Amino acid sequence: MHKFKLAALAALSSVALSGCATVINGTSQDYKVKTDPSGATVKFTNGSTCVSPCEISLKRRHDTRADITRDGYKPVYVLVQSKTGGAAAGNILLGGLVGGVVDGSNGSTNFLSPTPLSVKLVPNGAEGEAQLLDKKDKVISTVQAHNDKVRDDVAKTIGVEAAGKIAPTPVAAPAAEATAAPQPAPSMQ
Repeated sequence: MHKFKLAALAALSSVALSGCATVINGTSQDYKVKTDPSGATVKFTNGSTCVSPCEISLKRRHDTRADITRDGYKPVYVLVQSKTGGAAAGNILLGGLVGGVVDGSNGSTNFLSPTPLSVKLVPNGAEGEAQLLDKKDKVISTVQAHNDKVRDDVAKTIGVEAAGKIAPTPVAAPAAEATAAPQPAPSMQ
């Protein structure tokens, strides 16, 4: 009887812990955005927009692109990657297969990177590239170097054009109609 209770307790614990990251983390992340200087408009591929500094709720399981614009500064975009966090392995160990499947499918074990999104903008006409900063405002890399590093992975979910792998296709102008002068009919002499 004791073995039966132990097995039942183990099964119950497994079910109770399933989806643990879902309960603890949720499927969305409060994503902080900061720019230097502040006051930049930030538009995400999901349609959300904010003015920096700001915090916005984004789905943990979705890669995205943040387009940053501010008057007097060069526009820049940052690819934001959804990465699997350490909770995934712990969840499988403690929560079992069911917990791993639940949390893996809804993205609750993921986190968005870079976190926070902190960018030093470059004034129009100035040399240099926008820089990605850490939580303490130290330079991590250029935005371009970051985007190059994650571009192939992010392109799988947001598309090659949005990820910057190919240039946007220009809208073709309507073809001009030929306006050739009518040719005289051959004479029948």
